[in-house]
Amino acid sequence: MDPLAQFLPQVWFFILGLFLFLYVLLDGFDLGIGILSLTSSSEERRSILMTSLGNVWDANETWLVLMGGALFGAFPLAYGTVLNALYLPAVVMIVGLILRAVAFEFRENANRKLFWNWAFGVGSFLAALGQGFALGSIFEGIAVDAAGHFVGTMWDWLSWRSILVALTLIQGYVLIGSTYLIMKTTGSLQLVHFKTAKLAAWTTLIGAGFITISTPILSDHIRPTLFEPPLVFIFLGIPLLGIFLIGLLLQSLGKQEERMPFILTILIFMLSFVGLGLVIFPYIIPPSVTIYQAAAAPSSLVFMIIFIGFLIPIMLFYNIYNYVVFRGKVTLSGEAE
Repeated sequence: MDPLAQFLPQVWFFILGLFLFLYVLLDGFDLGIGILSLTSSSEERRSILMTSLGNVWDANETWLVLMGGALFGAFPLAYGTVLNALYLPAVVMIVGLILRAVAFEFRENANRKLFWNWAFGVGSFLAALGQGFALGSIFEGIAVDAAGHFVGTMWDWLSWRSILVALTLIQGYVLIGSTYLIMKTTGSLQLVHFKTAKLAAWTTLIGAGFITISTPILSDHIRPTLFEPPLVFIFLGIPLLGIFLIGLLLQSLGKQEERMPFILTILIFMLSFVGLGLVIFPYIIPPSVTIYQAAAAPSSLVFMIIFIGFLIPIMLFYNIYNYVVFRGKVTLSGEAE
């Protein structure tokens, strides 16, 4: 294989992984907050949760749009096949994102907020659920023909393992949403989210542990990778490091630290993405189509790298600027301190 034709797909595999990680990290906490809003005990508390998102949530979702465009340009075969295989989860996710976006804007000016409150929470849950089923299909594998086109049924993504992955991802979103709210709230509301963070940390650990154990047992296409030296030592180290980080997180929550739980949760998410990337590489459509088979022409990949090279710093600056400007606590009056 030509060195450039081998190197460029690897670069784009990393770039797509980066986009996906930034989306899951940034939009993950506001999806988690949306799910948590369903459990708020008063309209005043729910308003604080909504205010904590008001100036940042639009920027968070831009990474999903960028990832979709990058997948279409860099791996067009994967774009068409994956969307065909995951049509229903994608529709559920999009409906959820639309529902929460409309609810967020209409709630602000509504005299009766109950319907829009539920619409925002349910939309957040549906978006997270659709993403979880899509992730679960990675572990199950996507049926394709020799040309890389989807040949399965519209329900191939639905299995008990994909349900487990979806529920675990939702708990992960609740965890990062809770740790974000610990930084943004005070008093009794902050104490509530120390509790939700602890509960979500345990449920996420249980779900992730079961996925980690069941994957090499039930996934024929992943098992050889997991037990192949030297990767076997990495895959043994990642779960152990994950348990260690969860332990530090629970300890930090017990001490009621404000910033460290969020930092540790980011590290847990990062570790999970590293593990997922190592498991599926070099496949873009597990278990059959590699990044080299699905990649666009090298000239297209080079052109896109130049474009993305300008765009990524701008988007990162925009995100960072948002969080710096709107840093601080959200008070009961809904104003940042």
